[in-house]
Amino acid sequence: MNLARWEPFQDLLTLQDRMNRIINEPYLRLNAPVEAVGGWFPPVDIHEEPERIVLRAELPGVGRDDIEVSVDNGTLTLRGEKKQERREESDGACRQERFYGSFTRSFVLPVAIDPDRIGATYKDGILEVVLPKAEEAKPKKIKILGAEAAGQSGPVQPKVRAAS
Repeated sequence: MNLARWEPFQDLLTLQDRMNRIINEPYLRLNAPVEAVGGWFPPVDIHEEPERIVLRAELPGVGRDDIEVSVDNGTLTLRGEKKQERREESDGACRQERFYGSFTRSFVLPVAIDPDRIGATYKDGILEVVLPKAEEAKPKKIKILGAEAAGQSGPVQPKVRAAS
């Protein structure tokens, strides 16, 4: 089982952002779906492996050059824009259910990562970001020695060095 850092305030910030958009949107349609009110948020899967963290985001219809990935202060941020296709004007019925526009998603990383080895690929509408863990964040096995092997009769005491 992997542990993930819970960020309770991030949910509150997201809620506050959505409420601000609802209040500040002058032409809000009351029958718009919730996603349309809060903007477009592409779905993301994140999983942790022993050596790395892998993020996969669904971004169909978004050009590779319209996506930006950045890491700053332990937070991974995805930004991009799905541009609306040009459509012909007609007098017939029209229904639009697909979302267009800019998006931003940010995720607090649960461990330290090596920023120099981050890699990202984009294929068939799926963005995959691979974040290798920093050496200090990787799990380490510690060999347990018996008291006889350590040359002591009791528990091993850590050496403490006084600060100068």
